[in-house]
Amino acid sequence: MTHAPLDPALGEAPYDLQKHLGFDLTHWDVDYARLALPIAPHLMNRAGIPHGGIYATLLDTVMGFAGCYTGTPELKKLALTLSLTTNFLSRPKGKGLIAEGWRTGGGAKTFFAEGTITDETGEVIARGSGAFKYRATTL
Repeated sequence: MTHAPLDPALGEAPYDLQKHLGFDLTHWDVDYARLALPIAPHLMNRAGIPHGGIYATLLDTVMGFAGCYTGTPELKKLALTLSLTTNFLSRPKGKGLIAEGWRTGGGAKTFFAEGTITDETGEVIARGSGAFKYRATTL
């Protein structure tokens, strides 16, 4: 399935952690989100590969976005993570990470999502799943 690029009207200003890590929201639609992150020295662990916490952060973020799409810039929906499972499968062969998340179910108060991290070569690096609770208020 292909997805259209991010509608600029739906983009949000990067928050501090996002700026520090360097990822961008590149696609966002109903039940789907995609992030891109160039691999950089500040992301590496002692073995010279991206730290596992980077993968967990990307999965947490992309799955949260996948469940919070409204299509309306004035109406922002936010969620809190209730649980997050991350499975580390491989190491990147390319120069960037691509995180994709899909809302897989849920209701008015909670939702479930799955996510995958690949690189631009198609190498599957990590997979995750999570449960999320919608915040009582929107921004």
